Amino acid sequence: MSLWTAQDAAAATAGQVASDWTATGVSIDTRTLQPGDLFVALKDVRDGHDFVAAALEKEAAAALVSRIPDGVSAARLLIVEDVLDGLVALGQAGRQRTRARVAAITGSVGKTSTKEMLRAALAGQGKCHAAEASYNNHWGVPLTLARMPADTDFAIIEIGMSNPGEIAPLSKLARPHVVMVTTVAAAHLAAFDSLAGIATEKASIMDGVAPDGVAILNADIETTDILQQHATTCGLRQVLFGEEGRDWTLRDVRLSDDITIISATGSGEDYLFKLNVSGRHFAMNAVGVLAMVDALGADPVTASLDIANWRPPPGRGTREIIVTDGAKQGETLDLMDDAFNANPTSLAAALEVVAAAVPVDGVGRIVKGRRVAILGDMLELGPDEVQMHRDMAANTHLHALQLIHCAGPLMHHLWQALPDDKRGVWAENAGDLAAKVSQLVDAGDVVLVKGSKGSKVSLVVDAIRKLGHRRPRQD
Repeated sequence: MSLWTAQDAAAATAGQVASDWTATGVSIDTRTLQPGDLFVALKDVRDGHDFVAAALEKEAAAALVSRIPDGVSAARLLIVEDVLDGLVALGQAGRQRTRARVAAITGSVGKTSTKEMLRAALAGQGKCHAAEASYNNHWGVPLTLARMPADTDFAIIEIGMSNPGEIAPLSKLARPHVVMVTTVAAAHLAAFDSLAGIATEKASIMDGVAPDGVAILNADIETTDILQQHATTCGLRQVLFGEEGRDWTLRDVRLSDDITIISATGSGEDYLFKLNVSGRHFAMNAVGVLAMVDALGADPVTASLDIANWRPPPGRGTREIIVTDGAKQGETLDLMDDAFNANPTSLAAALEVVAAAVPVDGVGRIVKGRRVAILGDMLELGPDEVQMHRDMAANTHLHALQLIHCAGPLMHHLWQALPDDKRGVWAENAGDLAAKVSQLVDAGDVVLVKGSKGSKVSLVVDAIRKLGHRRPRQD
């Protein structure tokens, strides 16, 4: 199906084209480019113009460029003054031409997971469009909009930030009808003076919403007044979600190894539904998702059934079984891969999930199954980062674990604060832990691996997977 004709793309970007072509997609990476894509030659670590020839050889419909690369004909080029500005213009045009109801999501924790929950919840009620990954920054949001088919019914836009002033322009580009702030937590504090500063930045997602739009806000966080005041200033209808007396109220959560059972009320209805993953934090965001569905004009009852189809994205709490010895019955360990991001709030949520998990006895070297955490540094927490790491030793759920291994200079402070009977191995970096992972975990264990992406604790996840072969938990 046609996404952009040469004429439409040129009109949107004020660019120059030398021939007719039709693009069926938009790509910024030749490694994942599909035939028929419009290749956007962004400049990042490498200049995308260096890959235009390769993109055209892979049957890209055309390339969005600011100059003609050496050895490339202008016939299949869309030439603009600046490539990123051209992508933004293309995204703006993509947004303008659709009648889709648009939702935008931000928050310190849970943006991508909530986006995917909402996608699953809406999938049966119309044509739904959302990015396939965490495309939530100054190029990711316009790329998502540029990829949006004109006949989309529901669009879901994830908006993130790492510095002040980044969210509002992206919200104004997306022009959402409904926005949601999942939570405000100690993340990116290195770029902000306080939690209130983060809340103010998150609140700016409302700046692009029409005056008759809706803001779905977490009423249980300490900075909710900042969010609610901003919604009032923007003239938005506020829908609050939380645990007591809210418009959408989380009444009860029951966790097991694989399932979260949720009781909630909202919009005059009682809801009892499940997620096929364990986590109280997921439950809270799921209630917010039903509030979003309602505000978008879709059916939250149907959504509460369809949300069970959602699974966490890789690195954000996905669970899998690692078969360590296929010749022996039960020689497996349960791996929770949460290695994409970390702050005190998300770590506490992950520890609660592990604390509720049930290890398996009678297998492995140790025979007694354990709850094990392997933790990498939580980054960008600002001047109190050392204390924040040390304070995690007092977390109630952490005390239900039998063993905690740590990697990195910041996690050394948590490791030192642990009780002697729970203190495992500390290493200067995640690579050192990965090299000795066979000594850190055993069959029968439930193993959480969590840390900020920059801590490279994903190396430990990869090493655990190499201990055997993977199979999904539902098997």
